[in-house]
Amino acid sequence: MSWRAPSEVFPVSAERRVVLSLWAEKMPSASCDTLLDDIEDIVLQGDLKPQDRHSARKHVVPKARKRNTQKYLQEENSPPSDSTIPGIQKIWMRTWGCSHNNSDGEYMAGQLAAYGYEITENASDADLWLLNSCTVKNPAEDHFRNSIKKAQEENKKIVLAGCVPQAQPRQDYLKGLSIIGVQQIDRVVEVVEETIKGHSVRLLGQKKDNGKRLGGARLDLPKIRKNPLIEIISINTGCLNACTYCKTKHARGNLASYPIDELVERAKQSFQEGVCEIWLTSEDTGAYGRDIGTSLPALLWKLVEVIPEGAMLRLGMTNPPYISEHLEEMAKILNHPRVYAFLHIPVQSASDTVLMEMKREYCVADFKRVVDFLKEKVPGITLATDIICGFPGETDQDFQETVKLVEEYKFPSLFINQFYPRPGTPAAKMAQVPAQVKKQRTKDLSRVFHSYNPYDHKIGERQQVLVTEESFDSKFYVAHNRFYEQVLVPKNPTFMGKMIEVDIYESGKHFMKGQPVSDAKVYTPSINKPLAKGEVSGLTEEFRNRLGNHPSSVPHTSAAARRDPASSRTAPRLQRLHQDCALRVSVGLALCALLLAFLVKVYN
Repeated sequence: MSWRAPSEVFPVSAERRVVLSLWAEKMPSASCDTLLDDIEDIVLQGDLKPQDRHSARKHVVPKARKRNTQKYLQEENSPPSDSTIPGIQKIWMRTWGCSHNNSDGEYMAGQLAAYGYEITENASDADLWLLNSCTVKNPAEDHFRNSIKKAQEENKKIVLAGCVPQAQPRQDYLKGLSIIGVQQIDRVVEVVEETIKGHSVRLLGQKKDNGKRLGGARLDLPKIRKNPLIEIISINTGCLNACTYCKTKHARGNLASYPIDELVERAKQSFQEGVCEIWLTSEDTGAYGRDIGTSLPALLWKLVEVIPEGAMLRLGMTNPPYISEHLEEMAKILNHPRVYAFLHIPVQSASDTVLMEMKREYCVADFKRVVDFLKEKVPGITLATDIICGFPGETDQDFQETVKLVEEYKFPSLFINQFYPRPGTPAAKMAQVPAQVKKQRTKDLSRVFHSYNPYDHKIGERQQVLVTEESFDSKFYVAHNRFYEQVLVPKNPTFMGKMIEVDIYESGKHFMKGQPVSDAKVYTPSINKPLAKGEVSGLTEEFRNRLGNHPSSVPHTSAAARRDPASSRTAPRLQRLHQDCALRVSVGLALCALLLAFLVKVYN
């Protein structure tokens, strides 16, 4: 075809015609007169022919660019420091209060670690602080409040748990902070995720089944035991009392018990993971089962069937009204060789007038009857109790009755508490005892308690003890004898988690010291090797599926993972990063398909 000026093909304005004419004049005249078969014929004599260009490629040598493999892997495994991808942060936990609260803390730590978060013991290194509170006394809440303030000063993300925010979530110092309720601990990963993203989340509801309140989160959740040898099992939550001084009732609510079969399964699982001591805990173990048609003795008889030889069971706190209904059965159970002959029964006051104001639902004579019966039927039993000094309306005579009770029974374990009015409780509205009087009564009762030594008569005895932990000063191992009395033994690593025989050679107010018998056999309980400290327990297949992780990517599954905790944490994080990328690619492809379909429809 012949060449034509652009103005002949496309209509243009007069101004553009001038420009095009000038452009045409500069073109070679031969180009206008010669017929061309193809646009590629317009080449100059010096230009390379296609075949020349092809042959020239053979002389091109590609240069490989070296990749810093170590740096590449490090960058891939470690997202940017300002990343908000959940599951890669460090979390520091602090728990105050009772063994029930400690069990909740272990469950929350286990779930977070299983998801990929790193549970750290260094608060300053953590990205988020998880604070698990106690509402029993003012000092515990003060520590909790101060920890929140410190976290805010250090610009840490914060998640609050425990009884304080559950009971009073609208307090000023809790505003804008994420809260996980005491019955919602199985959703701690969700709350932490959203908090890390900058959101404030509050889950405070109760767990119910067909309108009936449940004991709380499932018992088979992952957990990190503070002590790998000790399993804390909450058998119920809440209580049936309405004590006028108690704030915990506002948080834990009314009694809700776990079924016996679930508790037995949890105990069996714990023994399979190397636990040698189980603590049963709740706000009132004596009331267990009254809401589901069973009882504490029924549970205990089922549990002792699965306790392996060499392991022990410790029963938690029970109030007098409910344990008094099962005294005969309880005495038989406490005499069982795999159950500690130990019981914690709070009296709070030896004045019937004060007990009535507290709404404790028993009198001093009821408490004495329980104590006397158990001391007779379970020889050597250790009975611990609690006393509140300075409850509103307590007179000097009321207090002296309490002093006489302590002098009479010489309790080897006594928890003395100065009364603190808790907000929202009936006792906070009563006429208060002067602060100085409360302090003095607390000191006076403490003086009485320290006036006797409960273990002096045991020097020279030979006892069998179970070693489970290290002493606070790191100088001894801590063991307990049949009566759950503390015995300090030498730090021999072969003793840990074992039953050994010792000769008692020294005693103190709260302990005895024992020398291992040289020719005695160190008894190894018939259970598996315990988990390593910090290792996640109870990772069921169902929980793995909920996390979307392959079993091999869970941080605790292999010895190699225990040797290299950093790589074990990286695996689930990379798994989620890959899943996130795959999801984004899928969404992108879907959007492209929709756009293409739209364009086809428009042009057709």
